[in-house]
Amino acid sequence: MVEVSLREIRNDLGWRLRRCRAERARARSKATFIGITGSSGKSTATSLLGHILAGQGRVHTQVLANTLKALVRTLYKRMKRAGKVDYVVFEAGAFEPGSIRGMAEILKPDVAVVTMIRLEHVTQFRTLEAVAREKKALVDALSPGGLAILNADDPHVLEMASGARGRVATFGQSGAADYRVTDVHAAYPDLLGFSLRWHGGAMDIRTPFPGEHFWLPAAAAIATALELGVPPEKVAARLASFEPLPNRCKVQTVDGGPQFLVDTAKAPWHSIDIAMDMMRKASAARKRIVLGQISDYVGSSRKYGTAYGIARYIADQVIYTGDNAHRSRANQADHDSGRFLELRTPKEVSDHIKETAVPGELILLKSSSNLHLERIALAWAHDVRCWIPACGKKEGCQDCGLYEVPFEEHKSFLANRRLERRRRRFGWLLGGLSLMRRA
Repeated sequence: MVEVSLREIRNDLGWRLRRCRAERARARSKATFIGITGSSGKSTATSLLGHILAGQGRVHTQVLANTLKALVRTLYKRMKRAGKVDYVVFEAGAFEPGSIRGMAEILKPDVAVVTMIRLEHVTQFRTLEAVAREKKALVDALSPGGLAILNADDPHVLEMASGARGRVATFGQSGAADYRVTDVHAAYPDLLGFSLRWHGGAMDIRTPFPGEHFWLPAAAAIATALELGVPPEKVAARLASFEPLPNRCKVQTVDGGPQFLVDTAKAPWHSIDIAMDMMRKASAARKRIVLGQISDYVGSSRKYGTAYGIARYIADQVIYTGDNAHRSRANQADHDSGRFLELRTPKEVSDHIKETAVPGELILLKSSSNLHLERIALAWAHDVRCWIPACGKKEGCQDCGLYEVPFEEHKSFLANRRLERRRRRFGWLLGGLSLMRRA
C-alpha cells in the first residue's frame, strides 16, 4: 500500500488550484497568445518577437523559464499583476514526452512558431521523429482560426503543416518559403544581415547578432510580427534597439582587453560546428576557444576529440575545461607548444586568460550551462568570487546575481537579504509598537 503524506496531498491540491486559476485566466484574456518551440533558436525568437511587438502594444514575454509550472505561474499570477496585455509570447521547452502537450492545452495558442528539430534530451526522446512529435503538439493545439509559422528548410517542421487546423506561413532559405531569406552574411565584427522577401514586400535586415546562424530565429520572429500586422518600418526600428540574450553568443568587449563571444547557455552536439564556423569567419588579432561540457549526443565521448580536431585549425589556442577536459585527444606537440591547454576548472581558465590576454583578441566561451563559463567574461568587469566548478543552478550567473559572493556564503547572504527586506517592509510597524510600549 502506497502511503501519501499530508504535505504531498496539500502540494497536489495547491497545484490543481493554481492550474485551474491559470486556465480561467487564459479563457478570460483577450490577448493574442503566441507559443514558440524548437530544438534551438526559440529563446532568441521569443525575446526578439516580444521586443518587436512591444512597439505595437503591451506584451508579456516569458523566455527561458519554459516549463508547465512557469506557464501556470505566468497566467495566474504575473499577468494579473501586469494588468491588461495585448500579446503573450511564451517559449515552450520539451524535456520529456508529453511536456509540450501539457503546456499547449493550457496556452491554447493563437500563433504557434516552430524553429527547427534536432536531437535533444537524447535519453528521453531517442529519435528526431520523437522530438518532432513532441513539438507538433503546439501546432495541434491551434484553434481553427490560428496561425502556424514553420521553418520551410526543416522537413520535420514542414511536415507539421499537414493537418494544421489554422493557416500556415513558412520562412527559410527555401525558394518555396513564404518569407524567403537570402544574402545571409556575418563575419564578426561585421554583424548579421540578410534580405527577407515575401509576397508584396521586401526588407534588408540588420541585426545585433555576431553569427550567421541567428538568421533563423530572427526570421521566425520577423515573419511572425509581419503576419500579425506590424509594419516593416517598425520591425526595422525595433530590431535596431534589441539587446541579445545573455550567454547566447552575447558579445562582451573589454576596453584595452579581449573580446568575448559568450555562448554558455547550452552546447548540444549539433550546435558545436555552428559555433566553430562563427569563429572561423570572424576577424581578430588572435582567436581562442574555450570548450566545456557538450550535451545531447549519442555514442562515446569521442565527440570532444572531434571538436578539438575542428577547433585547432580555427583558433590560435584551444582550452578544454571541466570533467571531460582530458578527452580532447590532442597530440603531444599541441600540448608542448601551448596550442592546446587542459584546465579543469573555470577559475583556472579565468586566471590563465587574465595573465595571457592581448588587446583585441576574440575568445569563444562554449559550454552547457552547468559550468557557468560566463564567469570568465564577467571577471573582467566584476569581482567574481563564486568559482565552484558546478553549482547545480540552471539559470545564468547574471540572473542568479550572486557571482560576487562565495558559493558557500550564498544561503546566509540570501537569508540576510530576505531579513533586510522584511525590516524595510515592516519597520514602520515595529517602530510604532515600540513607541506604544514606551508610552
